[in-house]
Amino acid sequence: MALLENNPKMEDFGIYAVFGVNCPPQRLLSADGSCRVSVAVPPSVHQVVLFSRGPWGERICVNAELNDADRFPITIGKLTPYNKCLSWEQWEEETWTDSVILNVTLEGGNLVKADWSETELLSVKEYTPKDAVAPLAARELNGKRKRERVSKEDRDENKVTKSGEQENVCPNGSVEKTTPVRQATGQTKGGQKLFSSGADAAKMKGTANGAGQAQGIVGRTPPQSAARTKSKQTKTPTQTTPLVSPSGRWGQTLCPIDALTAILIGGQGSRMQFCKDPMWKLCTEDMSWVAAETLAEGPTPEARIGHTAAYDPDSQRIFVFGGSKNKKWFNDVHILDTQSWKWTMVEAQGKVPPLAYHSCSLFRGELFVLGGVFPCPNPEPDGCSDSLYIFDPHLSIWYQPIVTGDKPSPRSGHSACVMQERKIYVFGGWDTPVCYNDMYMLDLGLMEFSVVKTTGKAPSPRSWHGSAVLSNTKFLIHGGYNGNNALSDTFIFDIDTNSWTEVTLPQLSVPRAGHSIITMETDGHHRFSGEDEEDVDMDAGSVSRRLLVFGGGDNEGNFYSDLTTVAVEDLLAAI
Repeated sequence: MALLENNPKMEDFGIYAVFGVNCPPQRLLSADGSCRVSVAVPPSVHQVVLFSRGPWGERICVNAELNDADRFPITIGKLTPYNKCLSWEQWEEETWTDSVILNVTLEGGNLVKADWSETELLSVKEYTPKDAVAPLAARELNGKRKRERVSKEDRDENKVTKSGEQENVCPNGSVEKTTPVRQATGQTKGGQKLFSSGADAAKMKGTANGAGQAQGIVGRTPPQSAARTKSKQTKTPTQTTPLVSPSGRWGQTLCPIDALTAILIGGQGSRMQFCKDPMWKLCTEDMSWVAAETLAEGPTPEARIGHTAAYDPDSQRIFVFGGSKNKKWFNDVHILDTQSWKWTMVEAQGKVPPLAYHSCSLFRGELFVLGGVFPCPNPEPDGCSDSLYIFDPHLSIWYQPIVTGDKPSPRSGHSACVMQERKIYVFGGWDTPVCYNDMYMLDLGLMEFSVVKTTGKAPSPRSWHGSAVLSNTKFLIHGGYNGNNALSDTFIFDIDTNSWTEVTLPQLSVPRAGHSIITMETDGHHRFSGEDEEDVDMDAGSVSRRLLVFGGGDNEGNFYSDLTTVAVEDLLAAI
């Protein structure tokens, strides 16, 4: 194994790494070197910083992975001409052990050594400061004790609280326990299990994804049998073949920016790994996907799940807020200008806690953030919020409005729909161990909450469901997680009559939670998978509104990458 340069000259283009707090930068890739390297990270190193220096030229990006001993990625990242630095710390990555490999791959440009079948193996020369000889043993002893404490904390991570309740965790986890469910009036009460059996953790170490074999297929819905596939596949090294569509995931956002375009951001896939393809552009004219991460300038948001993304048509910007990544929680605001395709991070005034699985509604140019999980004490989730925070993009300030009435109890994983530009309807969610199916309405003129008394068959208690506005008076709820299983049912709520109606359509029959649902216009002459030719309007130039459902997980270790479409008029006709 070749030894890395200990003090390289930073000339021309190069990719450099800093291993630990005492090491100087060490060069991994150079303009005339290999396009791929693999580095064994020393066990004593608990922080890695990767950065580029020099002109990028025609180079597109640098893919970086920290892999475990089985060559499965612990965390991933990407350097681009606009995002030139990455950093990882061991405390953020639960599966970071002593045996860690850093793989770095360069894409694009005139590569001198472009044999992709060969990987250059490098080793790190550990650096010891000259003045650290005497106290080194004591520091190592303290570090060992500290690591033992951290290890103990990690072992205690999945223990229940004093009251016997599990902390708020994602629905595709593998912890088993029972969950009482808060029922609506007239429904029977009963206990339900929280998550599937603990054996799911072992399943998730393989790519047990029934939809994974069909990833990249647009317009297809995984069959029911695929949603329950539990076969364990052989572990294989990470593939570098370019994707033509997003990988399977849950907890992402899908945000329309115009009549024919939507932007996909973030998410988490199999083995609870954050997606290495975090940003895509969807064109509904031909239902095609384009990888969009390298298209935008500026610092892209760090990989995350449980965040929100809202598009402001007046400023033509997407606002990304909050979310979490393992033990790291965010309260940052990132803005993507869809005209200049440039990311900026807001230095906001005011106070807002780190939140994930909250709701975010855009009203008159401001973001209304309600509920969500917050870390207290940091970084463990310790409860849900019942607070309403508003972000004013013009002043870059957070504030809490004075709200009256009967506000919702603390919750996360709920939905919020803005109706008629004057009301926000909040449905469902949970605060472990209670799941909800109640409805609240926030009058945006009076800033007053009220309980909505509904009629008809209401959805069962759930969280992490999808929702979308269908018309001026109706919105849809689909799927979700009930504390035990992913759901597949669909309901439409009418705000004029305050009534629920359950609808059944074959396109919406797969159980899923943490998925994305939006409504968009689509070209009438495009034929979708699963549709008969006689059912499609073939008039050139005709436009129809469609419900689009993407991704999600089934709480069995499966994560979907399919894109399902349903005509809005078919949904309304089914009422």
